[in-house]
Amino acid sequence: MLSFRAFLRRFKVSYAPGFAVLFLFFPGLLLLNAAEHGWATAQESKPLPQTAQPQQPPAPVPAYDKALFQKPIPSDQLTFLNQFSGVAAMDAFRDKQFRKLMKSFVPDCMFHYGKDMPLSDALEIVFENSPVPVQIRDGRYILLSGLSGTHHDGRGFLWIDMQDGIGLGGFYFHPNNGEPTPSVVIFSRQVVKEDYLRLSQLPPAFIDYLIQWSTVSRVPPVTTRYFITGSSKRILLEHNEDYCRFADGTTAPPESGCEQMNADAADIDMNAASYLDQTHHATNATAWMITGADQAAWLQVRENTCRTGPDPLGCHIRMTHERTRVILRGSPMPHPHR
Repeated sequence: MLSFRAFLRRFKVSYAPGFAVLFLFFPGLLLLNAAEHGWATAQESKPLPQTAQPQQPPAPVPAYDKALFQKPIPSDQLTFLNQFSGVAAMDAFRDKQFRKLMKSFVPDCMFHYGKDMPLSDALEIVFENSPVPVQIRDGRYILLSGLSGTHHDGRGFLWIDMQDGIGLGGFYFHPNNGEPTPSVVIFSRQVVKEDYLRLSQLPPAFIDYLIQWSTVSRVPPVTTRYFITGSSKRILLEHNEDYCRFADGTTAPPESGCEQMNADAADIDMNAASYLDQTHHATNATAWMITGADQAAWLQVRENTCRTGPDPLGCHIRMTHERTRVILRGSPMPHPHR
C-alpha cells in the first residue's frame, strides 16, 4: 500500500481545485510555506494506469455554500489584519483588536480539552508560544497556526477571508474523555442552524489550507471530524472526499488502498454521528461512547450482507453511509437489502 504522503503526491480529491504544500524544517519548528511546489510536481508526474470505471457515476458532491455563513464581517473592518503578515502567530493572537475580531467568528461555547474550558481558552493554549509566522495569501486570506499545545498533542489554526468577511478555525487533539480519538474540530460562529455538514460545503480556499495544515500538523488523513456552530452545537463534518478519484476523472488502482480509506472514512463518520447523538451534540461532551444492541445487530447484518457479495468493501461503504444518515435523522434502522 502507498504511504499517505506518496498517495497525496499522486492524487487529488474530486472537489479540490489544487493546492501547494512545502515544508521548511527548523529546530523544534515546522513551518508551512505558500510556495507552489508539491502539487505542480504531482501534476507533471506520469499518471497511474486507469482502471475500469464504476457502473454507477459517483453521487454529486455538494458545492461550496456561501449562504451558510451569516453576518459576514465588513471588509473595511479587516484591513488592519494586513499588518500581521510575517508576525509570529502568538503576537498577532495577543493583539487587542484581533482578540475583539475573534468574537465575530469563534463560538462562545465550552470545550473539553483535558478539562472543560471556553473554546477561546483552548485556542490560547496552542497559540501562546507559537512562533509560526502569520501568512496572507492571494491578498485576502490570513492564516494563523498554533503548534504549541502543551498536552493531548493539541494544535489549532485560524483562517479569515478578508474579502468575504468569513472566519473559520480548527483544533486537533487526542481526547481522553471517551469520544472517538483523535479528532479535528472545525468551528465558526457564523454558521448557525445546520444539523451536519460536508467538507465540500466550506470555502475551497479553506479546504486547501485545512489539508495543508493537517499534513504539516501530522493529522491522520482519515480522522474524526466535527463542526461547532454559532448555536453552540457540535455536528458531524462528514467525509465526502472520494479517495479513489483523480483530478482528471480517472480512478486510482486497487493496490493504492484508496477504497479502504473510503471505508475507514465511512466508519469514522458513523461512529462520530453515533457519539454526537448519544451526547446530544454538546460541545464539551464527556462520555464513553456506547455501542447499543441495535448498533451491534446492525453491524452483524452488515457483515452478513456484504461478506458474500461481489464487492464486499463497496457494500460496506454503501451500507455504512446509509446507517450514518439514519443516525443523523434520528430514524429507525431500515431493513437492509442484499
